[in-house]
Amino acid sequence: MSGYTALELSNLKTFYQRQLLEDTLPFWFPRSIDDIHGGYLLMRDRDGSLIDDDKAVWIQGRFAWLLATLYNTVEKKGEWLAGAKKGVDFLEKHGFDVDGRMFFHLTRDGRPIRKRRYFFSETFAVIGYAAYAKASGDTRIGQKARDLFGKCIEYAQNPGLLEPKFTSVRPAKGIGVPMILINTAQQLRDTIGDPRCDMYIMKWIDEIERDFVKDDLRCVMEQVAPDGRIIDHIDGRTFLPGHAIEAAWFILNQARHLGNDKRLIHLGTRIIDYMWERAWDKEYGGIYYFKDVFNKPVQEYYHDMKFWWPHNELIIAALLAYLLTKDEKYAKMHEQVHQYAYAHFHDKSDGEWFGYLHRDGTPAQSAKGNLFKGPFHLPRQEWFCWWMIDQFEKDRLSGRNV
Repeated sequence: MSGYTALELSNLKTFYQRQLLEDTLPFWFPRSIDDIHGGYLLMRDRDGSLIDDDKAVWIQGRFAWLLATLYNTVEKKGEWLAGAKKGVDFLEKHGFDVDGRMFFHLTRDGRPIRKRRYFFSETFAVIGYAAYAKASGDTRIGQKARDLFGKCIEYAQNPGLLEPKFTSVRPAKGIGVPMILINTAQQLRDTIGDPRCDMYIMKWIDEIERDFVKDDLRCVMEQVAPDGRIIDHIDGRTFLPGHAIEAAWFILNQARHLGNDKRLIHLGTRIIDYMWERAWDKEYGGIYYFKDVFNKPVQEYYHDMKFWWPHNELIIAALLAYLLTKDEKYAKMHEQVHQYAYAHFHDKSDGEWFGYLHRDGTPAQSAKGNLFKGPFHLPRQEWFCWWMIDQFEKDRLSGRNV
């Protein structure tokens, strides 16, 4: 294989479009709309039947984002806009505690069950609100998105504002915060705009490069000491390839936004290379969930399972890396992970993907939705790959350098 031809890319675009609109989205929509209490019922078994009617707050924001994004970028379907409003209204009514922070886990009718120490519910509310504000023209919700983004910045810069998970004996910071915030800012910028976005995006990218990317070890850490040193204990040595790969494509997307910035392309592709070398299972295929930077045993018993979402992130990252560099190794990588994922995760009888596979690629359970899995990583992957190829085709036809 010497890279993708124009026809092969066009066929991929059609594949992702059809998978999204004819397979993935119909599994969730409209059956997941809760017409009684608002929001979405997303904890579903293989056939779409409900496992539980509780609601994860962050996935409410994610699904609102997806429906509003489809309205903004694919077709202005009234049912998509109305569906996005269901999620936004539910979050407005039930998502926030009296201290302004968001809950994590609610009953079907919106009563709080759990609040977590991190602020990822807020980041996904930002993107859901922003996409809906663009779709609907609701300036009040748009301002709420910007205000909530400001709170996320505040939490990130002042971690002491949130209840600590650990004592101060062994301080650490995780890649999850700058990684998620890069995408939060990109989505806010690209929908309704905010003058803070690009400055903070570059700040968070610089933090990832400075503190988490270890070029000498060809690895990207999940957590490090505040000064970027590796914490040589079992938790500190453990890295999560999926998060690093997700950060890589956010960085590559910023490179594309800046006119194919060479430094950012080099950074994003280095991260992809390191994770491919360390995390691709050469015997069974797929991405390991956890690894140790020094190849020691890890704490988590499910370390060698194959979860759905890292494969979504690698499909995006490898394809975007190929489109930006035209390096055939990324086309090969994309083809390999694409073929593995759609052969093993995709449920050809009932649609959507299984979330959790054993190491050998057989399903560990039948759930399609729970408190952590819902209509986000997979539909985002299919939407973004479809959109991305379409953008590059348009650039090529217009004569722009791609």
